This record gives sequence, C-alpha cells and structure tokens, in this order.
Amino acid sequence: MRRLLALGLLLLAGCGGTPPAPEHDTGTMIGEVGDPRNRAKLHTELASLYYSNGNLGVALEELRVAAASDSNYAPTHGMYGLVYMQMKDQTRAEASFERALRLSPNDGDINHNYGWFLCQTGREPESVKYFLQAIRNPLYPTPWRSYSAAGVCAMKTKQSKDAESYFERALRLEPDEPASLLNLGQIRYRQGNNGEARKLVARHNKVVTPTPESLWLALRIERRLGERAQEQAFANQLRRRFPESPEYQALQRGQFD
Repeated sequence: MRRLLALGLLLLAGCGGTPPAPEHDTGTMIGEVGDPRNRAKLHTELASLYYSNGNLGVALEELRVAAASDSNYAPTHGMYGLVYMQMKDQTRAEASFERALRLSPNDGDINHNYGWFLCQTGREPESVKYFLQAIRNPLYPTPWRSYSAAGVCAMKTKQSKDAESYFERALRLEPDEPASLLNLGQIRYRQGNNGEARKLVARHNKVVTPTPESLWLALRIERRLGERAQEQAFANQLRRRFPESPEYQALQRGQFD
C-alpha cells in the first residue's frame, strides 16, 4: 500500500502559522495573573509554542510549571502526551493522554491526539473511537481533521470502505482538506474511477504543494487515460523535485501499479 499522507494531524488545533517561540524563561511572566488555572494555561500555551518549534526540552520545563500551578488542567497533560510521543516515550505519552482524558473526557483535541497516538503505535482499530469522540463534541472546531485521521488509520488496516466514508465526510465539511483529497483520490484510482481521481488529486496539488505521492498518483491517472503529454509533465516534476523519492524510483523501473 502506498505511503499514507500524514496530514499534520498530530498538532493541536490552531497551531498553523505558529510564531517563533519566545526567549526561554519559566518564571513569572510580565503581566501574568496569579490564578493557578490561568498560570497553567499560559505555560501550557508556551509549551505548545516550544513543541511546535522542536524545542522539546524547554516545552517539558514549561509543562512542569503548568502542572505545578494546576495539576488538574487537562490540556497540560494532553500537551505532555504530544511531547512524549515526539520523544518516542510511548509509556509516558499514553499515561499523559489517559490522565488528560480522565480530567476532560470530551475534549476534542485531546481525543484526536490520543487517537493519532494509538494509530501510530499499532492500535488503529482502537484509535477510531477517539476520533469519533472528538467529532461528537459540538464545540470541536475542526471535525474534518478527525474524519480524515480516521480514514488514514482505517486504510492502514485495509478497511477501505470505512476509509472512503471518513474521507467523504471530511471533504463535505472542508472541501480543501489535503489528506482526504489525496487518499480519496487513491481510492478512486483503485476503483477505476479515473475522472474523479483526477479531480481530487488536481485539487490537492492546487491547495498545497505537490508531494511525491500526489505527483505519482497524477502521473498514473494520466497514463491510464492515455494523456501522454500530461503524464510526461508529471514525470518531469517528479524527477526535478523528488529525484530520491521511492515514487521516482518506481517510475524509472516502470512499476506503475
């Protein structure tokens, strides 16, 4: 099975366009309100910024301050889960996510991120219920990303029908969701629905920078449709942009399916 687009689903909602992390200082911030919950919130947000910038050690320091301020603030433990997940410490990551969910069982972001953790650690069927739990929260602002993640995890266990349904639901809510566009395009290609597959991958390549996977899919669709000029154009892009990719190596070997 082709590599699945990871879709950046791991990050907390709203992390796109994260500003640079501030200079490190885990002491009291200027203007910081003394309320323990507010202090925990501020330092958890700082930890999220450091996490997004790859500074996991400082993120952990900020989370320790947050937890010391209010040990029952669920997002702190959810953020711990993401940091430990990035550090490949599965035991601590799972314990952190589980504690976060005990404190806030309906939190959309925490359910989504725990679902993604389960999907990445070989428990794909179990992961789906957490994505669906996130979606059930009426205040969760990005249900399409959880539908898309559920689709990716269903594909990993070859549950193609379920995956197809999840991707379709994601795209009804957010027509430009990149992972759903690409993965549903791959499903349509395997079904022989080349016209729909072509539309989906073209949309993907318009809304985000093309990937080796998306260029390879587009190339094979044009080849199947007999459009040699378009096929060659995608081959040229694949060679120019991703000469070391497995997709370009497959092209050189003539392994199209």
